[in-house]
Amino acid sequence: MRYVEPVYRPPSEAQSLILPVTDGCSWNRCTFCDMYRPSQKRFRARETGEVLKGIRRVGERLGDEVRRVFLADGDALVLPTRRLLVYLEAIRTHLPSVHRVSSYCLARNLNKKSVAELRELREAGLTLAYLGAESGDDALLERIDKGETFESTRAALDKLGEAGIRRSVMIINGLGGELLSVRHADNSARLMNATQPEYLSTLVLMLSDGGTRYRASWPEWSPLSPDGLFREMERFLSALELRQTIFRADHSSNWLVLKGTLGADKERLLTQVRSAIERPDAAPLRAAWTRGL
Repeated sequence: MRYVEPVYRPPSEAQSLILPVTDGCSWNRCTFCDMYRPSQKRFRARETGEVLKGIRRVGERLGDEVRRVFLADGDALVLPTRRLLVYLEAIRTHLPSVHRVSSYCLARNLNKKSVAELRELREAGLTLAYLGAESGDDALLERIDKGETFESTRAALDKLGEAGIRRSVMIINGLGGELLSVRHADNSARLMNATQPEYLSTLVLMLSDGGTRYRASWPEWSPLSPDGLFREMERFLSALELRQTIFRADHSSNWLVLKGTLGADKERLLTQVRSAIERPDAAPLRAAWTRGL
């Protein structure tokens, strides 16, 4: 398999075969994200022959050992449905023990596909999609040049749900800084309540250049302190009205690790966050040097 470094995947795909079907991200304009900025990560679709050859070779070498496949890079679902179906058929043929295929995706690309197309992909083996909503607040989404709105993200998540593809949504704690923290928390919760995703995770904003590029388009932005992050998280969790969503705030960027099911564990999670606000010295926080992306 040919990889173009650096390679990114969700934490839950640690044991998956990473199968590149594209390089880079087709949008690649979000001001907070440096993942696909290097020149070698310029967006392009991989040649179909190369992808199919890689699947065949993995099948020959690993046989029944592969259980999960993650389609890389930043938004594999930008590819035409017919090409994705060819890849999914090859996975079924050469990697018969695979029971889960997943991918990152952008709402803008999902909204170009019909529910019928997404259902066809699900029936062919695509069972999980990771969508970085980042926020449900339109003002903040515009500030970070996300290219999405509350409504475009909601529509994409609803399409996935209707097609039977499980949805894992990411929200970035601290993304709005001090200025938009309240709006960010409230509208992100509103988005989650409207769509009821199967999985929800939060990451903490970490800027590789110290925030230079982020501030270039938003000079008045100022980061949240750990206390501010906890208070934003407390407001976000308090506003959530989820019925059966697996929640994780265990990415290495988080100061405070939180795990549970919402809504069953909502009060326990709120208690943990409130304890960190009231007694940060006694809270089980990650050491600063261990945090990263």
